[in-house]
Amino acid sequence: MYQLKQSLMPINPVFNPKGNDNTGNRLIWFGETTNLMQLNDVRYSWAVSLYRQMRENFWIPEKIDITQDIVDYVNLTREERRAFDGILSYLTFLDSVQTCNVPHLKNSVTAPEIALCMAEQISQEAMHNQSYQYVIETVIPNDRRTQLYEFWRSDLILKERCEFIAGLYQKYVDNPTPENYFVSLLADYLLESIYFYNGFIFFYNLSSRMLMSGIADVFKMINRDELSHVRLYQKLIPEAMKIFPHSREQIYEMFACAVQYECKWTSHIVGDNILGITTKSTEQYTKYLANIRLQAIGLEPLFTESVYKKSPYVHLERLSDTKKEAHTKANFFEASVTSYVMSSSIEGWDDF
Repeated sequence: MYQLKQSLMPINPVFNPKGNDNTGNRLIWFGETTNLMQLNDVRYSWAVSLYRQMRENFWIPEKIDITQDIVDYVNLTREERRAFDGILSYLTFLDSVQTCNVPHLKNSVTAPEIALCMAEQISQEAMHNQSYQYVIETVIPNDRRTQLYEFWRSDLILKERCEFIAGLYQKYVDNPTPENYFVSLLADYLLESIYFYNGFIFFYNLSSRMLMSGIADVFKMINRDELSHVRLYQKLIPEAMKIFPHSREQIYEMFACAVQYECKWTSHIVGDNILGITTKSTEQYTKYLANIRLQAIGLEPLFTESVYKKSPYVHLERLSDTKKEAHTKANFFEASVTSYVMSSSIEGWDDF
């Protein structure tokens, strides 16, 4: 493992005239960058390809018609409305903390091509919050909108969930050591690759029953963005494992804890009260996701039973415009109101 000389993570200066941006000298962390975006000759070509793909994903929430969803929301069952409100509130929290946290991680990245991807991620996370606001302001009655935003104040399970996630990030902010940086980076990967997906499945489930189809289209676009963030951290985590103090046991413990919290929250807000989703399928799907996310960073699956080797929601994942494993290239080139791709020739997908 690379021997770190710093007791705290260095923050890049605004401009470092003594830096050296030559390709051979570039490092993701602990490099001597000038902090100029010198992109004509890069070391991590996958980052440039990923950035181009992230930019190709550009979309505008308000271009998606969700007027029919106003009627659909009224016709949801009481349990479905409660789940709708709670999940939307939870997803708003996730993208809110990402908008706040990713800049802390980016400030120590010394490869400009990777900093570029993280800057685009921050922009997308902020735009996702705009999407949630569009949904809330369109579908939720005026007298209940604040209640939805502050769902965590009255729901103790959600509050506990939010505090756990934020606490892992805050630990690095309060004490920016290399050890805490790795924890924050891994927590970011857990958020991007596991925490969103039971929420996505809920909205795809409604859409499969001809309910809230416009909002499902919004989440298809968010889903596509989040998968690009997953790919970013699937590249960064193996590199971080070579440099930062950590242990395999620590990684597996964080994954196991993430699965436990996610199952507890989803079972609480959805449970067995929604047609097509059960506490059993929630557990299977969450553990399945954890396994494929571990394998993507070069580690063995955590949950070895055969039931956790496949998704129980293949039929719903097909609705998301992604292939059935939900971590492969998306097909977004159909002519539809939700397609904002400017070119069908996106470079670099084979790298993934």
